[in-house]
Amino acid sequence: MIAYLNGKLSYKSPAMVHIDVQGVGYEVQISLNTYSRIQGQESCKLLTYLHIKEDAHTLYGFADDAERQMFLLLISVSGIGANTARMMLSSLQPEDIQRAIAMENEKMLESIKGIGAKTAKRVILELKDKIGKQKIIGNQISVTPNNTIQEDALNALVTLGIARNVAETAINKVLKAEPLLQDLEGLIKKALKGL
Repeated sequence: MIAYLNGKLSYKSPAMVHIDVQGVGYEVQISLNTYSRIQGQESCKLLTYLHIKEDAHTLYGFADDAERQMFLLLISVSGIGANTARMMLSSLQPEDIQRAIAMENEKMLESIKGIGAKTAKRVILELKDKIGKQKIIGNQISVTPNNTIQEDALNALVTLGIARNVAETAINKVLKAEPLLQDLEGLIKKALKGL
């Protein structure tokens, strides 16, 4: 119904914003991920999803399409509501959730407040095939096969305490220089040397 809102931010908090669009104020629920992206802005464009229940019509806003697509996938899982999906997107980046589902990493999903073992298993079971058809990269979703060596290397570097964006840059630099590299251990070592 409402695809996006583009206007002045009249109120901003980590969970909600008010966007003034030509004199009409919209209350929009957001994740911490979106909040961090719009923090220094006076006006912005948020992609939206209108969630309709018996007792409420709630607008959810997203800084980019990858986050909105992940939100829509999450609320398609039985037992995951809009607020739980927002909590998941506040705890992890969309691509991290996608990676956890693709690699069946239940522990990563269980680390999110409100997600137990059963819910994590259900999310993986119901979304693994859908996620396999979509690859979330930064701010967009494109259809490509999963590059498991790249994902495994990234998870290993993040586990070692390296920031995800720094690790991604290092891995991409190595793979750009050696596109045919298929040795996971070699990729990790070369990425570490490049840091």
